[in-house]
Order: sequence, then structure tokens, then C-alpha cells
Amino acid sequence: MAKYLYQASYAGEGIKGLLAEGATSRVDYVKSLITGMGGTVEAFYFSFGDDDVVAIGDFPDNETAAAFTLAVNASGAVKIKTTVLMTPEEVDEATKKTVNYRPPGK
Repeated sequence: MAKYLYQASYAGEGIKGLLAEGATSRVDYVKSLITGMGGTVEAFYFSFGDDDVVAIGDFPDNETAAAFTLAVNASGAVKIKTTVLMTPEEVDEATKKTVNYRPPGK
């Protein structure tokens, strides 16, 4: 499974919903949704600053992760940013691949 970092910010309606439902209830719902899509949640935190939520989770593939992100963003209540996370071993494998890149002007 692929691992993803989620950074989310609530819009006005999302904040109102969070106030009405409570944080624990929201986390339980999101975990249930992700589990139902074949994924898992490793960590889920509320935060101060630009992001209201920071979470790490797994999905079986990029398409499923994209479907989750698209559905959340389409709600208009939450804006979510998804970042693919890589293990050190995956980066080691990437460094072994040959890429014939030429910078502009060289």
C-alpha cells in the first residue's frame, strides 16, 4: 500500500460541522471511510496554523487516494492537500534509475 500525508483546512461550513459533531466523532467517521476504501489511518491530529488537520494514511493505490481527495475537496467544507510519502528504500531504488536529464541551456 502507498502512504500519504494529508493536510486539511476547514471552510466555514466544515468548522460549523466540526463544532456540532465534535472532533472525536469526525475522526471516527474519516477512519471508517478510509477503511471502507481499503485504506488505513496511521495518525490523525488536529493542529494550529495553516492546516486544521494533519494525517498519515495508506491506500491501496494512487487512484483510490485520488478518489478520497476529490470527494473531500468537492464537499466545499474542507480543502485537503495530499502528498505521496516514500520510504528510504523507495528513494534508494529511485537513485539507481538512470535519467538522461539536460538542464535548460546546457
